[in-house]
Amino acid sequence: MQLKDDERIDDLLADQTMKIIQSPTVFSFSIDAVLLANFASVPKTRGKILDLCTGNGVIPLLLSQESTVPITGVEIQERLYDMACRSIELNELTPQIDMIHGDLKEMPSYFKNNKFDLVTVNPPYFQTTNKDHQNSNDYLTIARHEIYCTLEDVIQSCSKLVKSGGKVAMVHRPNRFVDIVTLFRQYKIEPKRIRFIYPKKGKEANILLIEGIRDGRPDLKLLPPLYAFNQNGNYSEELEGILYGRK
Repeated sequence: MQLKDDERIDDLLADQTMKIIQSPTVFSFSIDAVLLANFASVPKTRGKILDLCTGNGVIPLLLSQESTVPITGVEIQERLYDMACRSIELNELTPQIDMIHGDLKEMPSYFKNNKFDLVTVNPPYFQTTNKDHQNSNDYLTIARHEIYCTLEDVIQSCSKLVKSGGKVAMVHRPNRFVDIVTLFRQYKIEPKRIRFIYPKKGKEANILLIEGIRDGRPDLKLLPPLYAFNQNGNYSEELEGILYGRK
């Protein structure tokens, strides 16, 4: 597998049978993506999955360990799209996973009436319009800031792409919680499961996981908190299990 610039091939967490192409200056996946892949209600043998804002393809790769259904990733940045394609090829998963280089806002027109059973998304978190507060690295700016899509764009697209009764799973920041729930309901996605992730006990939550059902009935479950680190600064037992496959 040919690598570019400062790219490297990493193990996909502790599973040394799967590899992923990463780059410190272009894109490396974060714990957020791993938490989302673990949290989402994944169809195992029937249906199909769509992952928006897929980056280097980490979520499709992780979901392929849990499911045999077709998985499609969508990424707007050509360099990240290329990294994802090569990682999929590297893991010999091209029969199951395919990639689209495109804008998530255009995907409803692209797929038309072809709806998905699960749509996952790890979108840009920050509304920052002041360029002084954005990353100097364009790749990271686009991935982390609402440059090409807003939160409403993301949720509206998810609503159009998921089938009635299908699920939308998202990872975001807790400070956008009210906005997310409001937009979910505006676009007919009923929030069903919510989980807050805390750095450690005594700290404020810094990650939000939320899943909703298209055209679902109100019935919200607030899951137990997940603490990322223990008081000694090591991964908590639960997070270690998620990261290294010991669920």
